[in-house]
Amino acid sequence: MKKEANSPIKFESLSEAHEAFGLPKPLHPLISLMKGTPVSVAASEHHVLSFYKISYKPKITGKLKYGQSYYDFNEGGLLFASPGQVIGSNDHDMSVCSEYTLLIHPDFLLGYTLAKNIKQYGFFSYSANETLHLSALEKDTVMSIFKFMEDELNSRTDDFSQDVIISQLELLLNYANRFYKRQFITRKAASNDLLLRLEEILSEYFRNEDTLSQGLPSVQFIAERLNLSPGYLSDMLRSLTGQNAQQHIHDKLIEAAKEKLSTTSLSVSEVAYALGFEHSQSFSKLFKTKTDLSPLEYRRSFN
Repeated sequence: MKKEANSPIKFESLSEAHEAFGLPKPLHPLISLMKGTPVSVAASEHHVLSFYKISYKPKITGKLKYGQSYYDFNEGGLLFASPGQVIGSNDHDMSVCSEYTLLIHPDFLLGYTLAKNIKQYGFFSYSANETLHLSALEKDTVMSIFKFMEDELNSRTDDFSQDVIISQLELLLNYANRFYKRQFITRKAASNDLLLRLEEILSEYFRNEDTLSQGLPSVQFIAERLNLSPGYLSDMLRSLTGQNAQQHIHDKLIEAAKEKLSTTSLSVSEVAYALGFEHSQSFSKLFKTKTDLSPLEYRRSFN
C-alpha cells in the first residue's frame, strides 16, 4: 500500500486491501469475496486499486440525483471500479458497510475471453454517484450469485473452480448490464430533462466564440457540465436516442455548420475554424459523412 503526499492510497494487491479493511489475508491471491465489510478510515480515503471491485451496499446514502431531480431508491445498489480508477470519497457516508465486496485481479481472468470482454462493460468507468440501484427482485438475483461465489471460493479448490467462478462473474456482469439499461428507462423523465440540458450546453458552446477558441467540445467537457462520467452519459444517451455523446456533439456541430453555410458568406475554411476545427479538411470530411454533401455542395443547394 503506497501513498505519496496529497495523492490517493494505492493498493497493489488484494492482501493490502484486506489489511486496510482489517481482515485476514485472502484465501486466493487473485480473487476474494468479503462479506459484511466495515469500512476503515484507510479504505474510505481516496484510493486506487490495481484490480476490479464490485461492491453491494444495502443502503445508498441520500437520494439519487438525475438532472435537476432526485429519486429515492432504498434497496441499495452495486458499485463497480476498474484498475487505476480513483474511488472513495468524503462526500458519502462511509460508515455504511458493504454487504458483499468482490475483488478480482486482472491476472485471474487470463486465458478466458472475459479478460478482454470485461473492458466492454461501461459501468466499470462510472463514478460513485452513478450507482446501479436495485429493486428487491434484482437484489435477490445479485445476492444469489454472490452467495454461490462465496460457497465456491470457500470450498476445496479443484480443476474446475476457476471455470465456475468465471462463469458466475460473467453472469453477474450480464445481469448488471441488464439492470443498468432498466435504470435508464425508469429514470426516463429525468433523462429527458438531461437531454434538454445537453442541447443547451451545446447550443451555448457553438454561440460562444471564447469557448470555440478552445476547439471542439469533448464528451469529457459535456459530462463534467452535467455532473456525469463520460461513459455513463454515452450509455444513457444511447439507451434514449440510439446515439452516444460523441454522435450528439457531431449532430449539433453539423446543425451549426448548416446555419453558417446557408446564412453567411464565410468560406468553408472560415466556417470550420469558427466551429472549433483545427483543420478544415476534418470539417469537410465530417460534413460529407453526415450529409452526403460537401460543404460547398450544400451551400450551392441554396442558390
